Order: sequence, then C-alpha cells, then structure tokens
Amino acid sequence: MAKAELKTKSKTAVEVEDSSSLKGTLASVFFLGAFIIITWVSVYYLYVERF
Repeated sequence: MAKAELKTKSKTAVEVEDSSSLKGTLASVFFLGAFIIITWVSVYYLYVERF
C-alpha cells in the first residue's frame, strides 16, 4: 500500500497576494474605464456633429 503523506499548510504566493488590499487596483480600473468611455463618447459626438 502507498503511504499517506501529511501535507502541511504553508502560505503560497497566491495566498499572500489575495490578502493584500486591492482598493488601489479597483480605483485604477474605474479611472481607466471612465477614460475609455469618455473618449468613445467624445469621438462619437464628433462623428455625429460632422454630418
């Protein structure tokens, strides 16, 4: 029979990364999304006003 191995819990890089604060990342994503939306709306407005 195969021997059962005991697995100890150790913190991996993923677990340490998950526990860090992601508020700055969320704010950056919102600012980038707002910039993209504003850019698209302004380009669409320029296109519509041209005709």
